[in-house]
Amino acid sequence: MGKTYEQIDEYLAKTIQEQHVFFVATAPLDSRGNLNLSPKGLDSFRILSPRTVAYLDVIGSGVETIAHLKENGRIVIMFCKFQGSPNIFRLHGMGRVVEPGAREFPDLAAKFPPYETTRAIIVVDVTRISHSCGYGVPVMKYEGERTQHFAWAAHKGVEGLKLYKQEKNRQSIDGLPGLAE
Repeated sequence: MGKTYEQIDEYLAKTIQEQHVFFVATAPLDSRGNLNLSPKGLDSFRILSPRTVAYLDVIGSGVETIAHLKENGRIVIMFCKFQGSPNIFRLHGMGRVVEPGAREFPDLAAKFPPYETTRAIIVVDVTRISHSCGYGVPVMKYEGERTQHFAWAAHKGVEGLKLYKQEKNRQSIDGLPGLAE
């Protein structure tokens, strides 16, 4: 049932691009620290090369993924098919955080929609690609994107978003450094 791939081929790329949600997991080095698992949506994932992917990291109430990546780089991204054949794909790798002030940010950002809530782009050098069955995963129907994130951002405004990031995204729940600004 399980299989590994050397790179993201056409089949994997097509399958990944068809998914409306993916999950990102990271962990701090300290075994007493909190693991993090975050669902991601929107039009936020890109395949940059057969072994490099990136996604937009938008403002949220925590900054665990960014903090963990800055500390140790370890990340796994999971795509789970909820329609069609039951498949799960995992991209293990080493990730890095590209914040808006970084030299490469404009070129990367041009590959994504210009969300006002983008706080970073996560780039992952994929070290392992695996597939497993999703026989226990239910079939679910995609109904559309939620509107609350962008309504919340519009209500906050530019200055409000900046203050929110300063208040909520400076450090992880375990005290690791988060966003620089």
